[in-house]
Amino acid sequence: MSAAGAIIYCEDVTVDYDGFKALSRLNFFMDRKELRVVIGPNGAGKTTLLDVISGRVKPVAGRVIFGHHTDLLPLRENQIAALGVGRKFQTPSVFVNLTVRDNVELSLRRASKGVFATLFDRDAEDERARIQATLETVGLAGKAAQLAGTLSHGEKQWLEIGMVIAQDPELLLVDEPVAGMTDEETARTGALLQSIAADRSVLVIEHDMEFVRRIARKVTVLHQGAVLCEGTVDQVQADPRVLEVYLGQRREARSGATAGGAHAVR
Repeated sequence: MSAAGAIIYCEDVTVDYDGFKALSRLNFFMDRKELRVVIGPNGAGKTTLLDVISGRVKPVAGRVIFGHHTDLLPLRENQIAALGVGRKFQTPSVFVNLTVRDNVELSLRRASKGVFATLFDRDAEDERARIQATLETVGLAGKAAQLAGTLSHGEKQWLEIGMVIAQDPELLLVDEPVAGMTDEETARTGALLQSIAADRSVLVIEHDMEFVRRIARKVTVLHQGAVLCEGTVDQVQADPRVLEVYLGQRREARSGATAGGAHAVR
């Protein structure tokens, strides 16, 4: 893998909040059709990384290149989404009073505003096929007519993932997808993300190391807004720098300071 062929390439990215560097000259890249997991203690810059890639936050320095040399920094969130960057937030935001199918259809229609609106209107059959394929991918085809508000927490997460992938992004950003899930839902989510990564790039932020071990080939560890190390799960868990980061945070928590994710590496 090389930065030249990466789906996303962040170079010397710095995000400064009144003197606090949420990201500090961060260098990060991942390949096409790769499933990458990013871990790190609270405050390490994990969600900020997703914010920068999706356009929610603009860095004070650095550059973010998507696909074939497209600079994302001048673009708004909706423009970045239109290029092929989809984001699934930690808390599902489905429309609880609409059916599962209607949620996916609405996500498609929002994505098709503007140049592609008439195309979608003309090809209703294609739209129906895409919605059906999406529901089958996330395992909710049998609940298409059910109100989204009646779904379990895990099913709502899968629905929102479906709402994003229905828009056919090249890069899917997912923030802590298994928080609050049952063991069975966690296993199904891992299988879902792996299946999605067969056709597109998937970047996952996660704390649950058992889940990380299940899905990740390569893990990136962030600390104080920069990449601390990268490698397999076994490699990063054995790295003394990683152990010190998490054990140090555990000691701070025991002394009354703010805890920051000591549970993430076991």
